[in-house]
Amino acid sequence: MGVRKRNRANQIKEEKKSRYYAVLKNCPTSPRKMRLVADQVRGEEVNKALDILKFSQKEASNRLEKLVLSAISNWQVKNEGVRIEDSHLFIKEIFVDSARMLKRLRPAPQGRAHRIRKRSNHVTVVLDSVNKNES
Repeated sequence: MGVRKRNRANQIKEEKKSRYYAVLKNCPTSPRKMRLVADQVRGEEVNKALDILKFSQKEASNRLEKLVLSAISNWQVKNEGVRIEDSHLFIKEIFVDSARMLKRLRPAPQGRAHRIRKRSNHVTVVLDSVNKNES
C-alpha cells in the first residue's frame, strides 16, 4: 500500500471514530415504502423521532425505530459518562438504498408469466449532537 493510500485510510478510520451511526442491511421492505418513513424523522431530535416512529402505522417504522435505538447505543459506547439529555442528539442523515431483489414468476393468462420483483433495502442512520454552549 502506498503512503498516500495508507494516510487516507487512516484519515477515514479517524473520522469513523467520531461518527455515530447504525446500518440495517437487506431489510425486506421496498425502498420506496421505507423512504416515506425515513423522510418523517430526518433532521428531528432523537426523542421526537422515536415518538414519531412508535406511533406510526407503517410496518417499516418498527424496523427504523430499532435502528435508531441501535445508533443511540452506539453513541453511548463512544461517549461514556455523558448523558443523552445533555448532548441533544438529532438525526443528521438518514438514507435508504436499494438492496438485492428477489425475482419470482407469477402465472399469467394464455401460458405467459409475469415477473414479480421483491425488493429490499439498506438503511443508514447518522446521529449528531448539538451543544447548547456552541449555539
